[in-house]
Amino acid sequence: MPTNQDFKIAVFPGDGIGTEITEPCVALVDAAVAKVGGFSVTNDWLEAGAAAYVNTGSALPDPALDASRLCDAILLAAMGDPAIRYPDGTELTPQIDMRFELDLYAGVRPVRTIAGVPQVIADPQNRPIDFVLIRESTEGLFVSLGKGVVENDTIARDHLEITRKGTERVSRFSFDLARQRKKAGHQGRVTLVDKANVFASMAFMRKVFDEVADGYDDIEADHAYVDAMAMRFVQRPWDYDVMVTENMFGDILSDLGAGLMGGLGFAPSADIGDDHAVFQPCHGSAPDIAGQGKANPTAMFLSAAMMLEWLGEKHEFEQAEIAGGLIRQAVDAAFASGDLLPYEIGGQAGTRQITDAVMAGLKQAL
Repeated sequence: MPTNQDFKIAVFPGDGIGTEITEPCVALVDAAVAKVGGFSVTNDWLEAGAAAYVNTGSALPDPALDASRLCDAILLAAMGDPAIRYPDGTELTPQIDMRFELDLYAGVRPVRTIAGVPQVIADPQNRPIDFVLIRESTEGLFVSLGKGVVENDTIARDHLEITRKGTERVSRFSFDLARQRKKAGHQGRVTLVDKANVFASMAFMRKVFDEVADGYDDIEADHAYVDAMAMRFVQRPWDYDVMVTENMFGDILSDLGAGLMGGLGFAPSADIGDDHAVFQPCHGSAPDIAGQGKANPTAMFLSAAMMLEWLGEKHEFEQAEIAGGLIRQAVDAAFASGDLLPYEIGGQAGTRQITDAVMAGLKQAL
């Protein structure tokens, strides 16, 4: 087993509660790395987001983006502020710009319930919810970002685009993930979520998905319309394994998935490409609670766990995967008793209390 590997991480605290959850997350990563041993993590702290826009005129300054390209992974907390917008009225979304700049085509949104966190939907058979939504993150309706038009104040247009390349690679990513999960005891199934009964672009996406599926005889493939899947999310979410969908559909369904977990404060994510990857909680900067110590850092912690596991897989470095697994174990241990309730679900546990509980769980993790 190789040792003395050093991973360089680009760290973007961003805005609002992002600045409050980043330091405890970095401390947790350091503690997990030290517990496993044999490698290290070096952090390059970078500025982007609403504050950067005010200070520099750019929400994603070129020097910060260039520096992040040189790092092994990117850890991003939260960016943007609804009160700070571009001249056309749209919000700052540097995290989306980053997906296009770094070609991060696979938006990975795990939806996994945590024992001890009150569940929104309970299965009569006590099955946990544990599926992964893969959102194609470089095309779909989001190709219109910054390019939409309003004509004569009477009609507005945005453009949706699906390509063979985009669908093929995100489908392969999804089937490969299903294979990994099948080895761990999951179903081994990929569901394409589309609207192929209405839109030619979606019918094309389904055609290409089916072609990719033909190369994975060991993995089941099926389809569901997005409206039906929204219903199934709240009727029987435990029935699903891996789902893949268009960018906007994934944006919407991933927040619905976060709701199944207890809220955005529990929802981690990753945006992964062939050469780069960004790991960030699904929530935003939450300026309404910024500076109050109420932010739930769990999603940030679980995103960091995903980062370490991805680094381990990409570099065939087992210690990093182990460290990521320890963080996940620590989160589970912190909430197991049911006594740790964040503000977002009606409790009194803030950033410090949750961090302390997870750090205590890490000390006990094996």
